[in-house]
Amino acid sequence: MSSLLIHNAACLATFDHTDPAQGRELKDASLFVRDNLIEWIGPTADMLPALRDEASEVIDARGHLVVPGLVNTHHHMYQSLTRAIPGVQDAELFSWLRGLYPIWAGLSPEAVRVSTQVAMAELLMSGCTTSSDHLYIYPNSRHGKVSLEDSIEAAQQIGMRFMATRGSMSVGQSQGGLPPDAVVEREEAILKDSQRLIETWHDSHRGAMLQVALAPCSPFSVSPTLMKESAALARSFKGQGVRLHTHLAENDHDIAYSREKFNKTPAQYAQELGWLGDDVWHAHCVKLDDEGISLFAASRTGVAHCPCSNMRLASGIAPLRRMLNAGVPVGLGVDGSASNDGAHLVSEARHALLLARVGRALQLPEERDGKTFFGCDLGPTEMTARDALHLATRGGAKVMGRSDIGHLAVSMCADLALFDLRSLSFAGGAVHDPVASLLLCASPQAAYTVVNGRVVVREGQLTTVDLGPLIERHNRLAMQLAEAARRSA
Repeated sequence: MSSLLIHNAACLATFDHTDPAQGRELKDASLFVRDNLIEWIGPTADMLPALRDEASEVIDARGHLVVPGLVNTHHHMYQSLTRAIPGVQDAELFSWLRGLYPIWAGLSPEAVRVSTQVAMAELLMSGCTTSSDHLYIYPNSRHGKVSLEDSIEAAQQIGMRFMATRGSMSVGQSQGGLPPDAVVEREEAILKDSQRLIETWHDSHRGAMLQVALAPCSPFSVSPTLMKESAALARSFKGQGVRLHTHLAENDHDIAYSREKFNKTPAQYAQELGWLGDDVWHAHCVKLDDEGISLFAASRTGVAHCPCSNMRLASGIAPLRRMLNAGVPVGLGVDGSASNDGAHLVSEARHALLLARVGRALQLPEERDGKTFFGCDLGPTEMTARDALHLATRGGAKVMGRSDIGHLAVSMCADLALFDLRSLSFAGGAVHDPVASLLLCASPQAAYTVVNGRVVVREGQLTTVDLGPLIERHNRLAMQLAEAARRSA
């Protein structure tokens, strides 16, 4: 049996309470891991010498902040290959997609594996230990047919806890959808492969390193029939926690499409399809109206909030505080690297914090009890640093149906991140409030990241994959993919 001791941490923020302001924050604290579970946590002075003596590995955490491993609830990892592509850098969602579909049509199994590892490396080095990935494009090129196994293999090698979602597109342009016909699949094939993947890979046990969810891409790229049958298939695996995921209400064009095609708001359409419930989470929800928020809250439907992508594509500012106040489960997502151009989850939490504050200030005045109140009445308290970190930890775990990750306590999975408070990013901040300074000062890299009791980032370096050759191969594939699309245009 392996054991790991995180010893003498300057601050250990547990997030062990549903109220972000109430979680224990321990000074000069230690944490003991046996195999993949936390066995002891508390002030170093209270630790039994026997535990310290039997640790097979000790991390000297003096001068470090320890937090739960961050949880990323929405990503498209293959998009790491198309960051900063000219021609779509200044486009909104639909134009951005139309510009990139022809490039993504050339994806190969190797491109998916390599880009998945690049995306995961960036996440791990930002302190993220669990991530979902929405792979919804499955081209069949001369280099082989892409499968979800390409992502799964990459995750297993790099050591990230993974929610692999079997995405899909079935309605091409000839049927009124947004994607070209060349990148959509037959619905029978999608459902058959979805069932195979659940039966082969989904692990329903506590502490699972790999789970599978079903994720038809969006209302503008799949049929109502596929949405309904995917939901029925996932729920046929009773008690196994097979979840459902899609994009919803991302921008004004999304709303217009839903009203034109289905004569409903996106939330009403989701309700009609059976896509509300505590086994469902939707990405973005920037344009979720009050009725939609009420439907989500009543059904405990989750939301992946993606502030950087929403800003990059000018989609808008999601009603984050209204969702949280209503009781909607919310986590954070970095979204695809081509609509964020990064996969740094601490940075995402920082942007969630800042955007919530400015979003409140931009609201129109309200009349209450005969008095005029402006949107900025709450000011900076609209979202605190601890609120945002709560979204990145406990919030994400809840959205993804996990009760075994997201906070630090005895019997929880040993997923955690350490940040060096003595580094430049924290200078002048950590001495006052080490937890808040993680977001308010800058977006540092993790000094250590531990996943399931395994150290995958040590002293700022990835331990599981040689990053230099990986980046070199990734850049070659990125150029080849773009060149192939230019030649075929």
